[in-house]
Amino acid sequence: MTACKVAVVGAGEIAREHVRAFMDVPNVEVAGIHSRTRARAESLAEQFSIPTVCDSIGELYEKTGAGLVAVTVPPLAMNSVSRACFQHPWTVLLEKPPGYDMADASEIRAAAAGHHVLVAFNRRFLSSTRAALAGLAEQDGPRFIHVQDQGDRQEARSLGHPAAVVQNWMYANSIHVIDYLRLFGRGDIVSVSPVVEWDPDESPYVVTKVEFESGDIGLYQGIWDGPGPWAVSVNTPAMRWEMRPLERAAYQARGERQLHPVEMHPWDRQFKPGFRLQAQMAVAAALDEPSESPTLAQAMETMRLIAAIFGR
Repeated sequence: MTACKVAVVGAGEIAREHVRAFMDVPNVEVAGIHSRTRARAESLAEQFSIPTVCDSIGELYEKTGAGLVAVTVPPLAMNSVSRACFQHPWTVLLEKPPGYDMADASEIRAAAAGHHVLVAFNRRFLSSTRAALAGLAEQDGPRFIHVQDQGDRQEARSLGHPAAVVQNWMYANSIHVIDYLRLFGRGDIVSVSPVVEWDPDESPYVVTKVEFESGDIGLYQGIWDGPGPWAVSVNTPAMRWEMRPLERAAYQARGERQLHPVEMHPWDRQFKPGFRLQAQMAVAAALDEPSESPTLAQAMETMRLIAAIFGR
């Protein structure tokens, strides 16, 4: 018996990955799809036997009766598309970022009032992230969280991203790793202090210290328009966890020299990493079952941290 019907807005590569993940969750039916380019929606529907292709979001809701809709549109379209989705009483899963800049995200947050809205931070659901969180939960003492970020605006332009998105590339791109500061840091953020201030015209580097009420300390290091990794490490007095690349976790105990790698979950090999568990958690949230899916309100906290780091 189908427990949850899922609808999809958008028909690009990310939409395809969401469809694959949702179709693997037991008792879930991907019931319909809508895209501004109907031919792409029809192609995806044919590939995955999605029964309904719709010409509008209203039609998508009426014809599918879906309890959850995944919105996979580009950042500049998220505002208008999400508002159209908020006209109906389904749970809404927005792809990140939830707005191409802080003002845009704030408008979406205001429009979402009274609605159940989630944001797809798939890296929270990586098996590497889950292993690190579980290991850290067993450790006492303050944490030092080091986040290494890299963004290349020239590459973003070459991939055809609009100027407004490239100008605010820290929201579209850096949100993936900056969210780890809030995920691993405990309690509210009490201060955000620049070490190397962001200057988009003069400096390719930005370094920021983030302090939490728990005593945890985060250090954000961004390298712009140059090569560099996405990597995260978390130190406690007795243990170090490292994710480099993010999909791989390893730990090192005090007094040891070697890192002990943690096996990747098969889901992160079979699907876009993090997407399968993310889909399961989103369905649980839509069914009012226990879920760890980040809400739009939580995503806005990460957006505010980005604004504090970059001053925009």
